[in-house]
Amino acid sequence: MSGMASPLLEVQDLTVRFRGLVAVDHVNFTVEPGTVHGLIGPNGAGKTTCFNLVSGLIPPSGGTVRLAGASLDGLPSWKRTRAGLSRTFQNIRMFQEMTVRENVMTGMHARLAASIPEILARFGRFRPEERQAKARADELLAFVGLTDAADRRAGDLPYGDQRRLEIARALASGPKLLLLDEPAAGMNPTETQALVGLLNRLKQDGLTLLLVEHDMHFVMSLCDRITVLNFGRKIAEGSPREVREDPAVIEAYLGAKVAEKLKGSEA
Repeated sequence: MSGMASPLLEVQDLTVRFRGLVAVDHVNFTVEPGTVHGLIGPNGAGKTTCFNLVSGLIPPSGGTVRLAGASLDGLPSWKRTRAGLSRTFQNIRMFQEMTVRENVMTGMHARLAASIPEILARFGRFRPEERQAKARADELLAFVGLTDAADRRAGDLPYGDQRRLEIARALASGPKLLLLDEPAAGMNPTETQALVGLLNRLKQDGLTLLLVEHDMHFVMSLCDRITVLNFGRKIAEGSPREVREDPAVIEAYLGAKVAEKLKGSEA
């Protein structure tokens, strides 16, 4: 139909095998621009493996991934970042000894034009780019609420603040699509609620999000659409309500009690 936006992310028949084990089995889904899309399922369902395939950390055995209509097939992760894809990880990855601001600045490397000699000698394009990178880092730290921590050692931050720092660093590359792997893992209820607010602001700013998460209240309150995996295969897809009420999802993942609780907590 004319006038309809094309999907931002298209995953077609994505498959990967590890020594004969099919970890992701012909998975298909699309992510519409400006939405939050959830990828859920039990442990071992293939969710993080799917993330790793989309972000280029591991090669697929088959299938195609497209971002904004352009194929990502065969591209290394840094070229996918340059194309507009960024991600966080289930286990926080940061430079512990660097400052919070410096960590955010490392997320801009794919967008910088200065050559290695210019960076090493600190001349040419390096200095103006460094000033711009610092200014942008400070903007992102203000957005995630970490302005006061800019000059602190990143490894000294509380856990919830480290999660927000990782998101700020992922945003530093200027992504079209942000992949979040278990963003609420290990957070207390107050931190989780603050994270929901932060991600909703990103959505309001037009950023598209794809997330893996086990906290179903978090997923149901944030996502526009959800894809459910089990044993590497897609078993359901739809709105939060459709997924919550799907018998296959209840049997494979949620269980009747959790599904009922999610229904009862609906605003």
